[in-house]
Amino acid sequence: QVQVVESGGGLVQPGGSLRLSCAASGSIFDINAMGWYRQAPGKQRELVAIIFSYTSANYADSVKGRFTISRDNAKNTVILQMNSLKPEDSAVYYCYAYMRLRAGMSFSDYWGQGTQVTVSS
Repeated sequence: QVQVVESGGGLVQPGGSLRLSCAASGSIFDINAMGWYRQAPGKQRELVAIIFSYTSANYADSVKGRFTISRDNAKNTVILQMNSLKPEDSAVYYCYAYMRLRAGMSFSDYWGQGTQVTVSS
C-alpha cells in the first residue's frame, strides 16, 4: 500500500508563513519528482512547485520569491515553505509524487488527500 500524506495547512494572516510537509510511504522503488499543486474554489488545479530528482525546482510565477520547495530523497519527503502569504494563495494544497513501485514499471501519478490553506485577516 502506497500513501502520500500531507500536513501543515491552516489559517494564517496575510504576510504570514506556513510550512507544508508531505511524505510518501510504502513499497516504493523510485521517485522521479515530488511537488505541490493547489486548487481554489471554482478554479482548476495548478502547479505551485515541483522538484525532480537531483535537479533544480520549478515554481509558478505567482509564488516565485515567496515559496521554497525542498526534498529529502532518502526519506521520500517534500517540504513547501510559504512566506509572505496573500489571500489569493488560499486553496487546497495537494502533494504530488511521480513514482514507480517496481523496477521496469512505468512511473505513475500519486496524490495526497489535500490540506486547506486559508490566508485571511
